Amino acid sequence: MHFFAKILACAVMAAAAINVASAEEWTKVRIGTEGAYPPFNYIDSNGELQGFDIEIAKALCDEMKVECEFIAQDWDGIIPALLANKYDAIIASMSITPERKQVVDFTNKYYSTPPALVAGKDSTLTETTPAALEGMTVGVQSATTHATYVEDKYTGSDVRLYPTQEEANADLASGRLDAVMADSVVLSEWLKTENSGCCKMIGAVENDPQYFGEGVGIAIRKEDTALRDKFNAAIEAIRANGTYQAINDKFFAFSVY
Repeated sequence: MHFFAKILACAVMAAAAINVASAEEWTKVRIGTEGAYPPFNYIDSNGELQGFDIEIAKALCDEMKVECEFIAQDWDGIIPALLANKYDAIIASMSITPERKQVVDFTNKYYSTPPALVAGKDSTLTETTPAALEGMTVGVQSATTHATYVEDKYTGSDVRLYPTQEEANADLASGRLDAVMADSVVLSEWLKTENSGCCKMIGAVENDPQYFGEGVGIAIRKEDTALRDKFNAAIEAIRANGTYQAINDKFFAFSVY
């Protein structure tokens, strides 16, 4: 069964078990995130969640005057866990796409960046097109918009799926892949780490909205419209009062909005 077909089936079964909160009841919000997608979300040496997603989430919670609890969840199960009421919202760099909107609702975007391709330092690649990667091995994180795009478009490549972006990057660094596709910021930040000598940025990939959607938003259950509205108002507020810009500037030398 297709990944999102499975999620849709879960949604139907889970709907009856979910208690819908009213606007007045949102005093605490449980937030699901991955914790393996730096610089947006990751777990530091102290076991604490850090990153752009996490700081944006905390700023939104402060603006909404609610208590927030963070729950780390593997990416493959992140939407099913939301539908099963393990948490109330996903703040984990999730792109807003038509396919995902079949099973969850989204807030307005809180950032948007294009995909890109990275290869080994000695690679002869100069383009990111499917034709240029014919016969090559391409790594990508499973159950992501990037994975769907690569599997559909790069049919002449040997596409290898990984549970986390970090695992795909590690295989590229060790020479087991010819290239990796992911978010341009994620790859740029990775190249600044200790792996900077292994690999190089080849360039941006077509930012096809059919695959990569309308930007990155906060996913919530469809029935939690009051929570969606609270998040949207908070996103607008932190954009207006300078909080968003301060967080942006802490992580990036350019605007990711």
